[in-house]
Formats: sequence, C-alpha cells, structure tokens
Amino acid sequence: MDMTITFPGGARVDAQFGAFTISTDQPPQAGGEGSAPPPFALFLASIGTCAGIYVLGFCRQRGLSTEGIQIAQRMATDPRTGMVAKIALDIQVPPSFPERYHDALVRAAGQCAVKKHLEAPPQFDVRTVVTAVAR
Repeated sequence: MDMTITFPGGARVDAQFGAFTISTDQPPQAGGEGSAPPPFALFLASIGTCAGIYVLGFCRQRGLSTEGIQIAQRMATDPRTGMVAKIALDIQVPPSFPERYHDALVRAAGQCAVKKHLEAPPQFDVRTVVTAVAR
C-alpha cells in the first residue's frame, strides 16, 4: 500500500491512501492545534484496533455476540529511554461470554498483523528524492 504524506499547515501532517486521509496534529504544548491525534497515538491505537478486528472476526465466525466485550490497552514505558517497553491488552468479556472461548480470544488477538510486524520489524529506507515542482 502506497501512501502520500502531505503538510496541510501548522503542525498537521496527513497520510493519503486510496479514498482515505488520516489526519494528525500535535497538541498545543508541542506547537500544534490539537485538531487530530498525534502520529504516535495512531500507532498505539493501531495495535488495539488490530487485535480488536481479530477478536471481532473470531466472534463472528462462531456467532458469538460482541456486546459487552472491549479491549483495555495499557502501555508501560522504560524510564531510562521513555520508549514503550510493554503493551498489555486485556480482553474484557461479560460474565455471559462462554469461558471455553477465553483462551481462544487471546490466541485470535495474537494474530494481529500490527503485533506481528512489531515482532519482526521491517527495514526502513529513508531518502531524499528531488522531484519537479507541481504547478
């Protein structure tokens, strides 16, 4: 999937792909307007929402209701680096959710493509390319 990253003004940075535009901004204390989530928040949200897609798919395949199910995501940072050191996902289910599927939900969430890419990260190739000015 190719994306085009644009700079619409201020501290906003957008990613455009297909028919979608994902907008980001910085909070006011970082020089932005706070008009959209910062990029790192979207990155973190992609982990939980990806796990959620797999939980949703598991439930749909078995005709199980997702009512009352939610995922609580928590991050712990390394105090030395300030980097995220651990991400915990708690799949919260109502008492009526069949206990025999609890472990299977965890396995389903573990199939998340975002998580798998973090476990085997891609290489990055960042460079400058001179292009003609669009008029």
